[in-house]
Amino acid sequence: MSRIAIAAAGPDIESAYAEAAGPGHLFLPRPYSENPADLLGRLNGAPVPGVVVMDSRPDPELSLKLAARFHAEYPDTVVLLVTDQPEALGLPAMRAGVKDLLSVTADGPEIRHALGEASQLADTLAARHASAETDTPTGRVITVVSSKGGVGKTTVATNVAVALAQAVPYSTVIVDLDLQFGDVATALNLVPEHFIPDALQSVAEGDTIALKTRLTLHETGLYVLPAPAHPAEADGITSAQISHLLKVLTQEFPYVVVDTSPGLSDYTLGALDHTTDPLLLTGLSVTGVSGMRKVVDTLSVLQMFTDRYHVVVNWADAADGVSLQDVEQTLGVSVGTSIPRSRRAPASANLGVPLMQSHVRDPLVKSMASLVNVLLPEEVRLDSRGRLRVKSRRKA
Repeated sequence: MSRIAIAAAGPDIESAYAEAAGPGHLFLPRPYSENPADLLGRLNGAPVPGVVVMDSRPDPELSLKLAARFHAEYPDTVVLLVTDQPEALGLPAMRAGVKDLLSVTADGPEIRHALGEASQLADTLAARHASAETDTPTGRVITVVSSKGGVGKTTVATNVAVALAQAVPYSTVIVDLDLQFGDVATALNLVPEHFIPDALQSVAEGDTIALKTRLTLHETGLYVLPAPAHPAEADGITSAQISHLLKVLTQEFPYVVVDTSPGLSDYTLGALDHTTDPLLLTGLSVTGVSGMRKVVDTLSVLQMFTDRYHVVVNWADAADGVSLQDVEQTLGVSVGTSIPRSRRAPASANLGVPLMQSHVRDPLVKSMASLVNVLLPEEVRLDSRGRLRVKSRRKA
């Protein structure tokens, strides 16, 4: 369990959190600067704690600045703030990387629960950063995430996967992580014999050869791993199993495309832990963009917002009252791809033939080709109709 440090301004907070933290906790003086080194210098050379609890009441602004510096300079340390104004500090604290806000009136069980979750997250972050230094290179994981349903997530995921599979034959597998109501197989007009539970059994047995036999091969050369055939089967699947499955798949395929359920479920967060290229998908609606802002903030707090993020706006029609500029201002990040409305898209979905497979002249295909080109090797490119064009390498 990670070490817990308590920087308290009063004996009430100090005694309550000391009792909840148990033996081995550390006491730090009240922060007087926004530099973490000034606070940690009081540890006399002891290791940096995994969890720091700060009483923000004396100076909320200083506490937020100090939390932001901890988030940037000590990414394995989880910061909790004790506050008497949670509503006012909620959004600023999230942006500063604070894991949680705790009320000054929190009782013992609430404090122990918060410290336990923070300690577990600190252990996870430390393990992830340690393994990142020793892991061998693996395939890219492209996870499509949206805050709400009905924004075309499966359409984007299947079109990206088909395009990658056609550009680089037998390179790509798509995993349907909408475990209860996923319809990737339907979107690809497939009637699969095997589903995620079958693949999980092969992974548990360490049999990668059997794993590939549990995948359904699409006519484009795309491998497909569908969601369970019945929603109830999802109940027995854990996020740890999904994490292990994706790790194995990245060792077998250059590209792993993951379709997810709306929001940030445990399965989605597990997938994002392995994701190299998050595709953050939203439509041009106030509720959709607001929800995506919460996704961006949450991923930032969990340190899952990688430099390879790609914001995708579907049905990019400013006539709806929300513009791409509004999206960028709300999210605080740039839009990478905007996909216009396509008259062919509904029929394509009903037929189970992604437009990227048809190579038709269509605004969706043109936008998707541009998106997929970001994921492909430099010498492999798709034209505006999604057709493969291999660029010749210049001789030295």
